[in-house]
Amino acid sequence: MKSRKLSFLTLVFLASALCAFSNSGSGRSIVQAQGDGGKKKPNTTAKPVTIPVGIKVRIKPEPEVQLLDLNITEDGEPQQTLSIRAIGTNSAITFAVLSQDDLVSSAVNEIKPIAEFIRHLPAGSRVMVGYIRTGSLEVRQKFTPDLEKAARALRIPLGVASASPFNPYVEVIEGINRFESQPTGRRSMLLISDGLDVSRGVDSSSPGQSLDLQRAINQAQRRSVAVYSFFVPSVLLNQTNNQLLVGNAQSSLERLSTETGGKAFFQGTGAPVSFDPFLRDLNVTLEKQLAVTYLSTHPRKGFHKVQIRTLTSGIELTYPSGYIR
Repeated sequence: MKSRKLSFLTLVFLASALCAFSNSGSGRSIVQAQGDGGKKKPNTTAKPVTIPVGIKVRIKPEPEVQLLDLNITEDGEPQQTLSIRAIGTNSAITFAVLSQDDLVSSAVNEIKPIAEFIRHLPAGSRVMVGYIRTGSLEVRQKFTPDLEKAARALRIPLGVASASPFNPYVEVIEGINRFESQPTGRRSMLLISDGLDVSRGVDSSSPGQSLDLQRAINQAQRRSVAVYSFFVPSVLLNQTNNQLLVGNAQSSLERLSTETGGKAFFQGTGAPVSFDPFLRDLNVTLEKQLAVTYLSTHPRKGFHKVQIRTLTSGIELTYPSGYIR
């Protein structure tokens, strides 16, 4: 009698196991195989990620944001787009203006247009003004919603070689870290600099060799800060007239801006005649920013490379090269 009971229980157990196997689809449940010791491991779930994307439209009429055909890959694998939302025109932004203090004298003429740019940022925006110089970052105005107060914090750069920073990226990192206490949402920085890092010799001026440039990129990606840069020669760079150094400096700014979702602005290899075209372009870019949310299938910590492409012709996209989870 006892053996018949055992046989019946065995059949019930086998039937339940077969049913569970057939319902699993692949035959693999969250309980691992014998090699895992039979321990239960939690499922790794996909998480939504939002990337700020700047768009430049070269066609008329402009396409509706919701109709943009975006293909997103993360770490080389296609991801599912959840939403595309316009966040430009009237959306407040947290914005920092950092200017190198040893720039050539023509930079003096650009204070007024930068001040006007600040005054016309969307209501509710918060602005910080700082100067990159020898020693640490000089913060003339902490983040404030008073745009007029921030605009008045701008001053004439010292324009002397003795004010030259250790290298600009050390203090760019300091400026980026100040975003930590600010609200989440749109975050951008305007860096006015020669972009030159010779702190570890001439070789460190290359964008691929500057350790502090890489650190600045990492911090900007971690804090979701898009860095826009205006190239202006410093007094020393202007005096040396070394085109190799100029090329390395501009390439460094290009890398910083491209990999953080911003844009680098140059006017040849010298000082720009005016910031006006740069500021107009920057204003258009900020007005047409999007928040693109997709479902990330890579929950591990660390850097994740992002690529966004569109099949819509006449559209230029700017976005961070990735993010750090």
